[in-house]
Amino acid sequence: MLEIAGLRAGYGPIEILHGVDLAVAAGEVVALLGSNGAGKSTLNNTVSGLLRPVAGSIAFDGAAIAGWPSMRIVARGLVQVPEGRRVFPNLTVRDNLALGSYRRGGAARARNLERVAAIFPRLKERWRQLAGTLSGGEQQMLAIGRGLMGEPRLLILDEPSLGLSPLLVEEMFALIGRLNADGLAILLVEQNVVQSLAVAHRAYVLENGRIALSGKAADLAQDPGLRKSYLGH
Repeated sequence: MLEIAGLRAGYGPIEILHGVDLAVAAGEVVALLGSNGAGKSTLNNTVSGLLRPVAGSIAFDGAAIAGWPSMRIVARGLVQVPEGRRVFPNLTVRDNLALGSYRRGGAARARNLERVAAIFPRLKERWRQLAGTLSGGEQQMLAIGRGLMGEPRLLILDEPSLGLSPLLVEEMFALIGRLNADGLAILLVEQNVVQSLAVAHRAYVLENGRIALSGKAADLAQDPGLRKSYLGH
């Protein structure tokens, strides 16, 4: 579904990604792991059309999308839930969700609102509350719900567990598993190595703009280099 080859990208003269290869098949959860500054968000933003690549190719569902505007990429079904939630604080929960269907999914907006309400009952309870008054965990639910409103064929989740309590982190990864069980392909971009590998089918480790490790998630969980670098043993 998504195939990235030789991707080089950055900001002005500063190159952040140095020839990244990565793929996500239909129905997969693929984890992209790495520490702060490894280049994860740069990769997300390049794939999503917010940055133009310097070199390399990005194919989504058979179409070469490198350099496409972000709105065209979203309309095709590749939707990113950005790091930091990025909700509209002065709009209600319901209006934030409705905006998720601006480019895609508008015809089924009412049905998708019901679906998101079923997935996140807490959001339904706060339907007319301003998004800026929600807790951090609720804002993360809202951000994911807004992404689902666009009927994604591939959902990119950028650091969905960041800043959440341990209990909410457990809920977040359980949710990712349920969404995938319904057939949604997910690129999970995370620093939480243990739980990401538990929910993913395959994984890549990004270090200094390059893929350092890749393979089946279960195999990487046992990799001594990864365990030493990220798990401390």
